Amino acid sequence: MAAAAPGAAAASSEAPAASATAEPEAGDEDSRDVRVLQSLRGKICEAKNLLPYLGPHKMRDCFCTINLDQEEVYRTQVVEKSLSPFFSEEFYFEIPRTFQYLSFYVYDKNVLQRDLRIGKVAIKKEDLCHHSGKETWFSLQPVDSNSEVQGKVHLELKLNELITENGTVCQQLVVHIKACHGLPLINGQSCDPYATVSLVGPSRNDQKKTKVKKKTSNPQFNEIFYFEVTRSSSYTRKSQFQVEEEDIEKLEIRIDLWNNGNLVQDVFLGEIKVPVNVLRTDSSHQAWYLLQPRDNGNKSSKTDDLGSLRLNICYTEDYVLPSEYYGPLKTLLLKSPDVQPISASAAYILSEICRDKNDAVLPLVRLLLHHDKLVPFATAVAELDLKDTQDANTIFRGNSLATRCLDEMMKIVGGHYLKVTLKPILDEICDSSKSCEIDPIKLKEGDNVENNKENLRYYVDKLFSTIVKSSMSCPTVMCDIFYSLRQMATQRFPNDPHVQYSAVSSFVFLRFFAVAVVSPHTFHLRPHHPDAQTIRTLTLISKTIQTLGSWGSLSKSKSSFKETFMCEFFKMFQEEGYIMAVKKFLDEISSTETKESSGTSEPVHLKEGEMYKRAQGRTRIGKKNFKKRWFCLTSRELTYHKQPGKDAIYTIPVKNILAVEKLEESSFNKKNMFQVIHTEKPLYVQANNCVEANEWIDVLCRVSRCNQNRLSFYHPSVYLNGNWLCCQETSENTLGCKPCTAGVPADIQIDIDEDRETERIYSLFTLSLLKLQKMEEACGTIAVYQGPQKEPDDYSNFVIEDSVTTFKTIQQIKSIIEKLDEPHEKYRKKRSSSAKYGSKENPIVGKAS
Repeated sequence: MAAAAPGAAAASSEAPAASATAEPEAGDEDSRDVRVLQSLRGKICEAKNLLPYLGPHKMRDCFCTINLDQEEVYRTQVVEKSLSPFFSEEFYFEIPRTFQYLSFYVYDKNVLQRDLRIGKVAIKKEDLCHHSGKETWFSLQPVDSNSEVQGKVHLELKLNELITENGTVCQQLVVHIKACHGLPLINGQSCDPYATVSLVGPSRNDQKKTKVKKKTSNPQFNEIFYFEVTRSSSYTRKSQFQVEEEDIEKLEIRIDLWNNGNLVQDVFLGEIKVPVNVLRTDSSHQAWYLLQPRDNGNKSSKTDDLGSLRLNICYTEDYVLPSEYYGPLKTLLLKSPDVQPISASAAYILSEICRDKNDAVLPLVRLLLHHDKLVPFATAVAELDLKDTQDANTIFRGNSLATRCLDEMMKIVGGHYLKVTLKPILDEICDSSKSCEIDPIKLKEGDNVENNKENLRYYVDKLFSTIVKSSMSCPTVMCDIFYSLRQMATQRFPNDPHVQYSAVSSFVFLRFFAVAVVSPHTFHLRPHHPDAQTIRTLTLISKTIQTLGSWGSLSKSKSSFKETFMCEFFKMFQEEGYIMAVKKFLDEISSTETKESSGTSEPVHLKEGEMYKRAQGRTRIGKKNFKKRWFCLTSRELTYHKQPGKDAIYTIPVKNILAVEKLEESSFNKKNMFQVIHTEKPLYVQANNCVEANEWIDVLCRVSRCNQNRLSFYHPSVYLNGNWLCCQETSENTLGCKPCTAGVPADIQIDIDEDRETERIYSLFTLSLLKLQKMEEACGTIAVYQGPQKEPDDYSNFVIEDSVTTFKTIQQIKSIIEKLDEPHEKYRKKRSSSAKYGSKENPIVGKAS
């Protein structure tokens, strides 16, 4: 299960490049593609009051998953032996498909049997906005197979008038079940669905059944069933045909979807109920319906007994217009580093008015980084921080705009640096079973504390040595900012000889290396969450490394540890050699000397993970199957291996990649598939979920975008049994039948989707217009009266150093936002009117059970 990386970039590679033209008239966007991009950010905090086991062992080993409908897209680490597990895991990913429910499941880990689902929190997509940006306790709901539904059904109903052989008139209801879409995966694979079609009334229940469709989540049934609506005898004395209202009111069509279990019990997939009286005014009715839980799917239960889950969720849906619409806002934001004072800039004002600064930091850092404007901006806001810092020992220890910008920057640009520096040692630690516990209270029976201490010291020494020798791999943008921080700190505290080092170590050790060590999975340094013992080892190493790297604590005779056992352990490292090594390393990464690019000699690791691939060669019986493999992508090649760390079985040089595209599900009746088209046969790959598939397609498109021989057309399906399934062409070498989606010219930078980031910033300004208005009023008050004349609460929380300049910037922001509102409003109206209720895009919510 691959978790999404914090700060993962949007899928810009599929966006058509916009030409630099004059600003279009409002409404021109109707004729072009507007990208609707969804993302989810937040934190799984903790659970409490979970149901205990019966018997003496009451504790549980718990983990939590995030699901889009029934598809798992994220999984936390396991918290052992607790009924109130503290997860504290942040997540961020793009959502590449439509969904009905966002669900969080709490599981009890079971080694020998299937993991037990303790309870769930299921939130409808339209209700996510009510919880955005707030930490909320949600009561866990029971998990019932009859309530776990997703997907929709395409149905057509007709009433026919029939004359029987004896001349009497009768009514016939025609039920045409056409198709289903988006049925769930069963045990990770597409299901074998069939439907039962029933006409239900007070005294009848006529049921019929479709054929089973094999291995598909989007079955095409196209089966018609006939039901007699009213007995013919009721019409023998009538001269004119007429449907009896009382009969129609009491009848309904029920469609139940099932997964054929073959040798095991069939699994319920959902149902819809449609009253026959929808035909009262029209003899034909056709629509898409959302599947609903079964009658007893939401039966009452004492949900309070299941416990609760604390979550922070931020769901966003952005309508990204063509590039030229964003020119004025982008220009204003990119001028921010040059505005004096920095607090009067558009970028800083955005951070001031957002409810959560993190919402503003992510798009701002990406946009400024993309245009090489982040270093001057971060330097300017850091200088503002320093003005309010009175004690050199607390320098850059807060959670300000400056520290958040640098944290996000290091996540984006420092990924390769962490891999080449930490990954080999972290692999050694995680793959070994050496105990490093030195807390006497937590020692297990048979543990030798002295041996554990030696194990821990060995790992700390090895990791420390690698870090302090890694300065040549540190990204240039990080070095440039560290240089600025060091100079400013020295000027602010000229009498403190250590502050020039603590200003840098507070970021590179405390906020970068120490965080990556304790949470390697989050930074893609390990494929899975470590086990509990390894997490404890990594925690002890991280504590020691961050203290070693803190010049403030190294300059004192005592360490800053609260635990006695850690103080004793740290005495091993209180030597001049460690202090000098840290000082030398900090000198090197905060100098302005030009460094060699680490990517020129070594390939940059971009992504790795476990997926399924279709066999490239022929098997003994001539059939190709799917096998689980470990995939690794660097800036030079895509490889797959039997296991992580093993030799590559197959290698595709990046320069040979011609296209990377999604593969139609019908090709192999499998979801989340994509194809890597290269100079040999296409490589067909199945990811574990839609988020992971989207990330792989995105990063493969980016790394191969400059290849000279990229294709313009491709086949969205496969070549089987002598023809292409998509276009039925018989020649395997025939030109593709569909334009490639990632046809971006090689000279256009798409590492960061700047249109998407600018759209996000526009949305944040729109959401915060009331606070922007308050800030504008505060500027006017200060300018006119030369001081606060209103109640302090009105604007005391705003940083306004120059009211006149700030006021002018706010005026510019408001003007630009108003102009951007027009095309957005037109698109929203068009979207709401184009999706007819009952269409595939806007299906009917079926009759509630």
